Amino acid sequence: MNIRSAKKEAGMPKTEEQFRQMRDDMRSRILRESSLYFAKNGFGDTKISDLAKHIGIGQGTIYLYFKSKEELFEEIRKNADNTNEVKLIKALAKLPLSAVAKIERISAEVIKKLEDEDYAVKITIYTQLLLEQDSGLYKSEMYEALAGIIKKGQKEGKLVKGDPLMLADLYWGTVYLYALKKLFIKDFKMIDKSTLCHLLEG
Repeated sequence: MNIRSAKKEAGMPKTEEQFRQMRDDMRSRILRESSLYFAKNGFGDTKISDLAKHIGIGQGTIYLYFKSKEELFEEIRKNADNTNEVKLIKALAKLPLSAVAKIERISAEVIKKLEDEDYAVKITIYTQLLLEQDSGLYKSEMYEALAGIIKKGQKEGKLVKGDPLMLADLYWGTVYLYALKKLFIKDFKMIDKSTLCHLLEG
């Protein structure tokens, strides 16, 4: 498919500015819908034809924006970056609050974000990428940052005993589980802040 065909598929723009906007919109649509598809079906067995059918566009349209499935997935991987979450946890770790209060704040923010399907997709893909790495979950900044707060809470006598990294794994594993439920189950009850916090409270 060439540019002219892509224009016809999306609707002919009137100006170059509108054309650029339509291209940007289509690229964003491909990324978002492909992210959802990869989160639900994995990367290995997915074909461009599967993605095109899921999105409702021609295969050629995808190739106008991404040379291959691998290039598309690499862009999705970049979008699954968890820098903001790590910054939040590290910032909280420095505040003069109890570890319990910090866990409550993190949990409230996570539960709020999980209402958004895009965030659920991000969590799912991020976790899948971690599982594929040789270093494993425990080399993740997000896990290590939370483990630091847990360790402090254990010293305060307020959080459950155990390996802080294993407890961080339990916490984020539960978040991952509910991210999957958000994507796969139409009607389900989202975990609440209190329940999420109780995973770590002694």
